Amino acid sequence: MAKSGRTFSESWHRIAKLRISLGPTVKARKQLFRGEIWYVLYDPFNNQYFRLRPEAYEFVIRLRRTRTVEEVWEECLSRSPDKAPGQEDVLQLLTQLYFANLLYFDVPADSAKLFERYKKRRSREVRSKFLSIMFFRLPLLDPEFMLRRITLLLKLLVGPAGAIVWLAVVAAALKVVFDNFDAVTSQFQGILAPANLPLLYVGLVVVKTIHEFGHAFVCKRFGGEVHVMGVMLLVFTPLPYIDATSSWSFRSRWQRALVGASGMIAEIFVAALAAFYWAYSAPGILHSIAYNMMVVASVSTVLFNANPLLRFDGYYILSDIMDIPNLSTRSNRHLRHLFEYYLFGCRDSQSPAETGKEAFWLTVFGILSGIYKVVVFTGIILFVADKFLILGLIMAFFCVFAWGVVPLYKFVVYLASSPKLARNRIRAVGVSLLLFCLIFGLLFIFPAPNRFRAPGVLESVNYMRVVNDAPGYVREVSAPSGTEVSPGMPLMLLKDRELELEIQKVRAQREETLAMMLRARTERSADIEPINKRLETIEANLQNLQRQVEELTVRARQRGIWVSPRSTEMVGSWLPRGTMLGEIVDPEVFRFSAVVSQEEASNLFVDQIRKAEVRLYGQVGENLEVTDIQIIPFQFEKLPSAALGWRGGGQVAVSPSDEKGIQAAEPFFQIYASVAPQNKVMFVHGRSGKLRFTLDSEALLVQWGRKLLQLLQKRYQI
Repeated sequence: MAKSGRTFSESWHRIAKLRISLGPTVKARKQLFRGEIWYVLYDPFNNQYFRLRPEAYEFVIRLRRTRTVEEVWEECLSRSPDKAPGQEDVLQLLTQLYFANLLYFDVPADSAKLFERYKKRRSREVRSKFLSIMFFRLPLLDPEFMLRRITLLLKLLVGPAGAIVWLAVVAAALKVVFDNFDAVTSQFQGILAPANLPLLYVGLVVVKTIHEFGHAFVCKRFGGEVHVMGVMLLVFTPLPYIDATSSWSFRSRWQRALVGASGMIAEIFVAALAAFYWAYSAPGILHSIAYNMMVVASVSTVLFNANPLLRFDGYYILSDIMDIPNLSTRSNRHLRHLFEYYLFGCRDSQSPAETGKEAFWLTVFGILSGIYKVVVFTGIILFVADKFLILGLIMAFFCVFAWGVVPLYKFVVYLASSPKLARNRIRAVGVSLLLFCLIFGLLFIFPAPNRFRAPGVLESVNYMRVVNDAPGYVREVSAPSGTEVSPGMPLMLLKDRELELEIQKVRAQREETLAMMLRARTERSADIEPINKRLETIEANLQNLQRQVEELTVRARQRGIWVSPRSTEMVGSWLPRGTMLGEIVDPEVFRFSAVVSQEEASNLFVDQIRKAEVRLYGQVGENLEVTDIQIIPFQFEKLPSAALGWRGGGQVAVSPSDEKGIQAAEPFFQIYASVAPQNKVMFVHGRSGKLRFTLDSEALLVQWGRKLLQLLQKRYQI
């Protein structure tokens, strides 16, 4: 309870004569947050908890049915004039305790009006559950009786022995997964296949049930009570849940954090056991369920449970470690305070933060959690829509309604009727209209920079790939890579021992044939003609072999720079005919060959390009000016370089069946951009980068709308 600073209140007379006390079953426990003392009131019968500052606790514990509220307040004021809560603070405190069902008294009809706003808040919370349909909870049973019967077992599991067993099993399971990593990744391709979806859901239910019991076991181990177990609709998927909020009363923040982490600890342990079964079992239903349990435990832990920006386990762990209770609620209240105090001019608005450091963390958490929720749920909607379009559209409608329409309606009601704005309503409305006009203008009216980028490679306009015309072993590299060469200059010398032996053999045949010719001229003239034909064949074969010997010397066929980074590594290796040895690059004229996706190609053919420039990777702050653009009006499927595809570390999707990595997964358009030679040092043939186009300026909403339509057309054919 933050002090409002108001010692007196106009509504004090309505509660001053009330005789109130805490409920007979309410207990209190001291806690430390950031070195400060807090008190937790909790009632095990209705599972209600409430945190109090020491000054508020000093007031509450003095409430008796034999004393009026005013008598208790005056006593606190006389004992501690500086720390005693004001009348407005007491009003807020009593209404909150009443709402939490922690007070015992009969409320007169007149005083009941003080609690109407909290009853309204309760009804709003009920309505918010229906608006948050993706996180709807339905309590079903009380597991406390079962947990009490296994208390001794829990002491064994949640202790040093249990930790040692957990570490050993998880470490062994990780080794099993690494040993079968190829099989793990291969089976993941069919995780969302229709035949696997029922098995995936079974694995999800099993893992989440154990997850929730992990919370319950650790909570009970440290003395807490668990009275609620039920079903939660998580993205329209029924899953079990357990209410372990009794851990809030634990004095040790590390015990509270362990309760928050226990669900993930249990998940990982079960996933480890499932990994053993999956690795050593034959394919079948149980084999598939075990694999699905492994996947569910890893994905859900990273995206949801361990993430502190969503109100799951990671959030409560962070809240306990940072000693900031009610982190999400207080961050929202703090952001609201910033608006009210600095924009609306409500100088009596107070932040729930106790220190400047806490205010910083509340601001950071409130902003990041809001952004992360939008990103995560957008990803979930797209993921679901890829498989079930109608369900994805329904989810999108509820998100837009819950995060767009409802907050806007509440904000209008807040501006029109909030008592906080009684003195500053005109300013608040004016500032709100100004912000609305500013946002509307930025999105709908004012033109914004319109750019897009296309990946590509820098290449020489005149370059030649050098290959060997004859097979052989590399004997010598005549020209190192980077040498300036001219036509006919030797680049690399090859040798082929079999070719040398073949030449010796043919030469011997030639000598033999010449001897036969001399003999025929003196003894048998009729054999001269056949011998001449044989000699012609041998001469032709010898010339062919000598030509192959000449081809063993790889020569330059044009002027330029000889580029062969691996030439020295080739010495002594066998090269089949046609092996790519390097390139001869003309260093004078370069162009940038870019790949443009089909989504962005529409801008290329409507004369919207106002400027284009090239930025090469590794050349920060220096762009290449484009002097001319040539758009090839045909669709291509093979990339100009493997460096642009996924296999080469690029961003263009390539076909998994193409080992060379140049077959694009989708057709694309190609652009040739002539670049001005500003600095020849940076002009390296094959260097990758991006071609940035500057188009006609458009309003942001027009740009976003076009991208959304392209997304719907591409992914869902809408």
